[in-house]
Amino acid sequence: MRLIRLRILAILAVLVIAGVGAWQLLPSDEENQTPVTVGTSDEVTSLDPAGAYDAGSWAIYSNLYQSLMTFRSGAVVPEPDAAESCAFIGQKLQTYRCTLRDDLTFSSGRKITAKDVKYSFDRMLKIKADVGPSVLFPSLTNVVAEGRTITFNLSARDATFPQKLATGAGSIVDPANYPKDKLRTGNQVDGSGPYTLKSYVPGASAELVPNPAYKGALKTTGGPVNIRYFEGSEALQAAWAAGDVDVTHRQLPSETLAELDPGATDMRVTEMDSAEIRNLVFNVRDGSPLSDKRVRQAIAWIIDRGPLVSDVYKSTVDPLYSLIPQGYIGHSTPFFDAYPQPDSKRARALMEKAGVELPLHITFAHRDDDANKEESAELVRQLEKDGLFEVTEKAVEWQAFQKGYAAGEYDAYTVGWLPDFPDPDTFSQPLVGRESSLHNGYVSSKMDALISATQQYSDRGRTSADFKELQELVGEDVPLVPLWQKKDYVVSKQSVSGSQYLSDGTGIWRLWELSWI
Repeated sequence: MRLIRLRILAILAVLVIAGVGAWQLLPSDEENQTPVTVGTSDEVTSLDPAGAYDAGSWAIYSNLYQSLMTFRSGAVVPEPDAAESCAFIGQKLQTYRCTLRDDLTFSSGRKITAKDVKYSFDRMLKIKADVGPSVLFPSLTNVVAEGRTITFNLSARDATFPQKLATGAGSIVDPANYPKDKLRTGNQVDGSGPYTLKSYVPGASAELVPNPAYKGALKTTGGPVNIRYFEGSEALQAAWAAGDVDVTHRQLPSETLAELDPGATDMRVTEMDSAEIRNLVFNVRDGSPLSDKRVRQAIAWIIDRGPLVSDVYKSTVDPLYSLIPQGYIGHSTPFFDAYPQPDSKRARALMEKAGVELPLHITFAHRDDDANKEESAELVRQLEKDGLFEVTEKAVEWQAFQKGYAAGEYDAYTVGWLPDFPDPDTFSQPLVGRESSLHNGYVSSKMDALISATQQYSDRGRTSADFKELQELVGEDVPLVPLWQKKDYVVSKQSVSGSQYLSDGTGIWRLWELSWI
């Protein structure tokens, strides 16, 4: 990862501690330099921002790197971070110009220049990693650096361009350590964010210490933080139960989350509605058994979200019937309107019209962790129960899974998605646009035209009708089936302050908010 920017509909901070006053919710005057340990089951695909477009990677990028722009928690408009100022030039929304701050340095001590910003974008677009963020910038023609000025020239109007600059895709890297034509290897980071990376063990841990040279939107940086990465929610749960982590996020098991007691005095819980979604994605390339949209429509008639919501996720998720989740401009329910309830007879009729042999054999893949096992078993059960499909299920390690679906190795696969920025465009262009991040081969000139139409207006309220039409087209072409929209939970020990600000569901990890009471 990554609402009207994720409207936080409910924040339940469990702050009631017997005999403890409200003053204990704030850090103490005596600074405690013991690191706060944060546990997560997310993974980091790459420490190089040109090589990853996933929640686990972008969470750490937001602490180690700077972008020209950034978002404050809950904000819908980005503000300058590495930039002194930014604005569109003229009314065409095709030229965007930033003036770089004059007091920035990389962790190596080298002064950051406008040429470094240009270099960062040029290399990201040139490398064009299969699971990288270049898909966010299909209209970026070139970047020009002059003095402290950086000018982005676009081939088409894009009112959301400033928001895209505020994501992990806009991370500024040091040309001395990041090759221009390939990803950096190793476990080092040279950025200019609020933290520096003291140590990193892939898949296990990261030690972050405050960056004393940081200059940007934050007035102060936090204390040291250790991140521990766990292979699945059960391992994270065990570490939490043992007291080995101080904060957990993304994610304890659904059973644990469903049973959290808001009145407990030994922990603090932040629960909020989020815009994290999950889709069942289809390989629509020629030669795939799912290349015929009638077969994909048949699957849309089969999928029953009820057992996923209640049995698998214990009501910690809500059913989703659209590409764009609740809380965003243009949200509608095309999959409920077109496929209101599971109907195997309609599904069979569509597959017979498509002329496929029944049962149709397909491969279905998912990330190999315990959080996905029960969901995947339920999806396979639904697909096979009426004899329409025969499914070969594959549980694949995260990085291999990403490479596999990018290469078209699976007929169907499940992928979660967090918003990159607070606008419905983050669910359209990267997911169903040409050369999307889902790599499922879906191409539609009508879809591209609708996406372009939604990017025309700085007044985002004017895009609602186009987004609704776009979602109807997704319901008709079915390059994917939306499954659910998830709530976001941060659970911490009562001795930790600031955990309620760690996440707002948009993919930014505000580790600098954490401290000891």
